[in-house]
Amino acid sequence: MDREGFRQLLREREVPEDQIEQQVALAERFEASAGKPPTPGDARAFSAILVEEGLNTWDNFVTLARFGHFTKNDPVYVAVLELLDGSEALGSLYEKLGQAVGEQKRDEVFASIELPPLGTPSSEKPRITQAVMERLERLVDPETCQQLLSGSLRHLEDAWYAEEREKYAESGSIDAYLERKGQDLITQLEKLRDEGGLYWTQPVTDEVIDFVERHPEIRQGVRDGLLLYEVKIPYMTLEYMAETDERLKRYYYCHCPWVRESLKEGDVSVSPTFCLCSAGFHKKSWEVIFEQPLQAEIVETVLKGDPWCKIAIHLPKEALTGANP
Repeated sequence: MDREGFRQLLREREVPEDQIEQQVALAERFEASAGKPPTPGDARAFSAILVEEGLNTWDNFVTLARFGHFTKNDPVYVAVLELLDGSEALGSLYEKLGQAVGEQKRDEVFASIELPPLGTPSSEKPRITQAVMERLERLVDPETCQQLLSGSLRHLEDAWYAEEREKYAESGSIDAYLERKGQDLITQLEKLRDEGGLYWTQPVTDEVIDFVERHPEIRQGVRDGLLLYEVKIPYMTLEYMAETDERLKRYYYCHCPWVRESLKEGDVSVSPTFCLCSAGFHKKSWEVIFEQPLQAEIVETVLKGDPWCKIAIHLPKEALTGANP
């Protein structure tokens, strides 16, 4: 391991000097425990060790992800990101449910269910999600369930979307902004293709870019009056396009670590209501743009057998100012 090179990377990421040696030591420990080169299985096995030792902190997993990136080991980098992605969701539901219906009802929903620790692999999450959702929909009224989930279970800061609000203001109309948003995505994908980077966890090729360009719902969203329809890019676009088995195709599409593996194995069934969390994720940027809460709903979802997940976002009337209704 290039210790000095990794130290320099950590400095560039503004890691405090008093933490750098600790993080270098963690990376060295992982490297020593793994094969040559390390594999995603090695990353998951090391994660289990961190959980057992109580060292499964966010910073430690970020260190492992950075190590994967530093060593140009994309499979390990992706494996660690998948351990982090959406890890807060069930804990967030636990907290929000207590606030909405009280601790007694919350404890009924989560009775005998232990919140998974950070570092829990995605393969272990769907059974927990299934159990929680079955109880949630049985014990809590539908309106409250919808409000809890459609607010998103992710921790999303308004500041993360400030740039989009500025772009919207500069565009002059929602349709102009959508065009700009779409072109920005294509430009980003082209840059990643040319530099060999990943779009979150997946490689970008000409085929991926062409797929996005052919689907405006993915590229930028499609507006119909005050309804905006958005579709996520598949989680594994190349595999999604190549797959002929419909069940596996839905697996390659799904982004959610709390349900994805259920689509692959087929032995767990998670309620499609859980997908409202994704609707909440999609509407967040628009809530920041318009500075008000908005409604969003799931139109299609792979959990119902649809080929992709389509979200309808209800825009406020002021969205049509300067746009073509």
